[in-house]
Amino acid sequence: MNNSQPESDAFRAVFLEYYPGVRRKLVAMVKNEATAEDLAQEVFLRLYRNPPDDPRVIGAWLHRVLTRIAYDHTDQLVRQRKLQEKQQQYFDRESSGENGEDVLVRSEERQEMAELLEELPERDRQALMLRYSGYSYAEIAEEIAVQPPRVGSLLSRATDKLRRRAEEKPNGLV
Repeated sequence: MNNSQPESDAFRAVFLEYYPGVRRKLVAMVKNEATAEDLAQEVFLRLYRNPPDDPRVIGAWLHRVLTRIAYDHTDQLVRQRKLQEKQQQYFDRESSGENGEDVLVRSEERQEMAELLEELPERDRQALMLRYSGYSYAEIAEEIAVQPPRVGSLLSRATDKLRRRAEEKPNGLV
């Protein structure tokens, strides 16, 4: 136990010295204070779990890690925006040329489908949404971090789960 105390004190000292600068740089990069604080915590969590071998390079190490984390966060936001745009295009295509009653029925069906999708595990839901938004198997694999050959079976199982849930509903969609 005494052995971890010096490590804990050293980490605390590094945290107190570098946290304000790390947070300030992240705020400048992501333009959101709450997000920057979350990302700063991630930076220091990585430092705690896997510190650099040479304590003299801690400042450069933190800068490199905070930059990577900020870029990863920005990339994730861009991917989410693209997904939303593709979904909107899909729904716009689906609803064009329909009368008011058809639009209402389709809207109710979409709501029911959204509720069914919410019951699925996150990865299944995301895979199905990506597929029906026009993403390729390769793009889906990248988004949900699986090997491309697994996408087909993952989508098939997710579709089966969705179908079973729809059949269980009193006014199911099937």
